[in-house]
Amino acid sequence: MEAALNSSEKNGLTYAQAGVDIEAGDALVERIKPHARSTNRKGSMGGLGGFGALFDLKAAGFTDPVLISSTDGVGTKLRLAIEAGVHEHVGVDLVAMCVNDLVVQGGEPLFFLDYFATGKLDVEQAATVVAGIAEGCRQAGCALVGGETAEMPGMYHGGDYDLAGFSVGAAERGDLLPKQDVGPGDVLIGLGSSGVHSNGFSLVRRVIEASGAVLGEPAPFAPEQTLAAALLVPTRIYVRSLLALHRAGVLKAAAHITGGGLPGNLPRVLPDGVAAEVEAGSWPLPPVFAWLSRAGGVAEAEMLRVFNCGLGMVVVVAPEDVTEALAILGGAGELAWQVGRLIPASGEAEVVMQGSLPL
Repeated sequence: MEAALNSSEKNGLTYAQAGVDIEAGDALVERIKPHARSTNRKGSMGGLGGFGALFDLKAAGFTDPVLISSTDGVGTKLRLAIEAGVHEHVGVDLVAMCVNDLVVQGGEPLFFLDYFATGKLDVEQAATVVAGIAEGCRQAGCALVGGETAEMPGMYHGGDYDLAGFSVGAAERGDLLPKQDVGPGDVLIGLGSSGVHSNGFSLVRRVIEASGAVLGEPAPFAPEQTLAAALLVPTRIYVRSLLALHRAGVLKAAAHITGGGLPGNLPRVLPDGVAAEVEAGSWPLPPVFAWLSRAGGVAEAEMLRVFNCGLGMVVVVAPEDVTEALAILGGAGELAWQVGRLIPASGEAEVVMQGSLPL
């Protein structure tokens, strides 16, 4: 038995030889602890390093809360970030995709966890990504309470990595969205997006390939930036502005415009028998979308089905609350426009587009 042990010690493989660097993982945890601490909020308990994270709902100010959870990733936008070597913003994207889904249900994001997987851990790269996650959490007002870093040689190659996020929020039981009185006559207000956000990048990458555009050269639609910088602008986080609208009592419903665009996401917050009528020319179209359509020969219907086309969020308010809602949104830093109304449903169409996008 002793001889076998000695033989194993002399000739056996180590975890490092198998491609996993425990010391690098420990170094990353130390690097990201200050970022996590910077996101602490009321209700946060403990810090990184435990087997699980604790959160005190009572300390956060809730009396009869309903928990709301969301999980998401960044998709193939990561491919562009990796190819361009730009890792500062994808963490914001990750948080945004989760917390924007919480707030449209009336929830206040409370805490966030991330999953970072790679073939060989690059501490500098991973720390940059987590710094972006912390920035997204600060924008959303939620705490970064933990996560998982997985080094998996053979699963990922080169500098490739993948991200996933998980967030939990809460709302008082009587404050959940959408409200029960959403119906015909209500008004749609669109909130401007920061660009493509984090959906449709498989098509974006095909357009880049077909057009011959180069990530490191000036963007055809924004020559003051490289194409990579223009496309990797982080997803806008709408949490604070929508919570302000909700707390003012004027928000009836909200739809996060992600994959599926306006036609795929607006119906998710509408009751049966109600459709959305959208005026296509009522908000300015960011130049990136016109370029994608022209360079890729993408039809308008496909643009609307894949991309946000300039509206990252659409909210529903009563007609008498439009002026107040626009003032609140403007005060919160949002660009917002009245873009349509709710009508009785007729036939199968749940979203009726009037006019055309200026593609």
